[in-house]
Amino acid sequence: MAVALVAVVGGSWFGYQQLAGPNCSGRIELSVATAPEIAPAVRGAADQWVADGAAVGGTCIAVNVSSSESVEVAAAVASKHGATLAGVGQASGTAVTPDVWVPDSSTWLVRLKSGGASAFAPTNGASIARSPVVVALPEPVASRIGWPDKKLRWSDLLTQVTASKPLRAGIVEPTQDAAGLSGLLSLTAAASSTGDSGSPKAQEAMVGALRALATNRSSLRQDLLARFPRSSDPTAIANGLGAAALSEEDVIAYNSTKPPIRLAALYLEPVPIPLDYPFAVLPGIEPAKASAARVLFEVLRTPDFKDRLAAQALRAPDGNWGRGFQAPTGAPSPANGGASQVPPSGQGGAADLDPGAISTATTTWSVATQSGRMLCVIDVSGSMKKPVATANGASREQVTVAAASQGLGLFDDSWSIGLWTFSTNLQGSQDWSELVGIKPLSSNRGALQRGLASIKPSSGDTGLYDTMLAAYKKVQQDWEPGKVNSIVLFTDGKNEDDNGISQKELLDQLKKLKDDEQPVQVVIIGIGTEVNRAELESITKVTGGGAFVTTDPSKIGEIFLRAIALRPPAPR
Repeated sequence: MAVALVAVVGGSWFGYQQLAGPNCSGRIELSVATAPEIAPAVRGAADQWVADGAAVGGTCIAVNVSSSESVEVAAAVASKHGATLAGVGQASGTAVTPDVWVPDSSTWLVRLKSGGASAFAPTNGASIARSPVVVALPEPVASRIGWPDKKLRWSDLLTQVTASKPLRAGIVEPTQDAAGLSGLLSLTAAASSTGDSGSPKAQEAMVGALRALATNRSSLRQDLLARFPRSSDPTAIANGLGAAALSEEDVIAYNSTKPPIRLAALYLEPVPIPLDYPFAVLPGIEPAKASAARVLFEVLRTPDFKDRLAAQALRAPDGNWGRGFQAPTGAPSPANGGASQVPPSGQGGAADLDPGAISTATTTWSVATQSGRMLCVIDVSGSMKKPVATANGASREQVTVAAASQGLGLFDDSWSIGLWTFSTNLQGSQDWSELVGIKPLSSNRGALQRGLASIKPSSGDTGLYDTMLAAYKKVQQDWEPGKVNSIVLFTDGKNEDDNGISQKELLDQLKKLKDDEQPVQVVIIGIGTEVNRAELESITKVTGGGAFVTTDPSKIGEIFLRAIALRPPAPR
């Protein structure tokens, strides 16, 4: 029996049907990369389809299903499409992008699009499975806070992890793990509700939550799971991991190993973004493969596939489950609201996700949990006095200083930060002025806050080139191993210093100074309409880093965080 496609008017596709005719001319090889936990179900269904005679237009289909961590495929896709994802490293040299990708979450598709992959437009993207994101706690710990009878919220968890004697919470790196990201989004939303968004109280709560999670973070899910207590001894329970955002499937799989202490799955409100396993046909594949992929998708939406999912502790896309599913205690079921794990629109997928919220969460996490050495350089030329219409009339200078001050609150004491200002002839014939030297925040935070508060615009012009060269030499001079050494420069104009070095002289000197063994990353944030993007990019192309330009100065706070988060890992 052969499987063939049936097209209908308008280009939509119905299911698949069995047609007589065992003969095929040629073969289509469809490569499918899936998240590891769903791979057995997809492979089983695809193998059965092929055994039954899968074909498109008389051409046989072979399906190669590989088990691939979502972050690894995301890195390969990002590399191919020129995107940069916060916290995601470079793709391995052997990484190959598949024809069809089934990551564990649509958040990967959103991050790729918002990370610069403008040409990344996968087709389909509909969910083929679902696993709610839960907070996993050792059952004795869960019982102490009211499980399974008490209905708990993310605000309750926030209180537990930031208390004077906190619950030891952990997380898989949310920039690399979709369940970790979902938990982070829910917890930071709970923190922001403690005050007005962006208020000192809300930011303090958010930073406290991030630091609490970062203490017990892990880059690998199995490493995090190994930190849960492995003995019923009270000391072991007290010293073990107390809570972590994981998928329902993670908890079921963990408990199936019959550990000494089982994990409870807490389904907190508001419902976090579930893992939704989108079926993404990647752009650029040939039409015959795209046709084969459309039929395979229908194979993965049948009742039989729901039972295959159940065997892997996964739900169907609507939140219901197939035969043999072993639900955790307290799990929402088809009878009592299991489908409530579906987003409100009922559609799911990337369309229901907020790219801004995801970007803010990943960048804030990266800034708050990494360590670095940075010189912050702020333009104080006369044009910085201009009012910003979208900031209630505050000047460009005030908006810039406010963004830097808010960012300062996210950096922990392991950071070393210094502060310069620049214009023209700021100190005699020198264009720059050092307000605070580069020192650890453990002893420097107060000086930086006072330095930022003292900044006022001058009447000078923009001495960009001389300042950039001096800043580069300064950061390179006391380069610190194990950290990203960087310059972050804010400016609202192009170089206007007739008495300084030329652009060519600056670039020539930077090329001579650059040392691949001791790199200095340069991030330039251009503000307003007078900046010259090409001028800024000519610098960062030599040094490494990046130039970010916004015509709306009120947006520089989020750009500042994004710029810091997108820096490469510190050299080892």
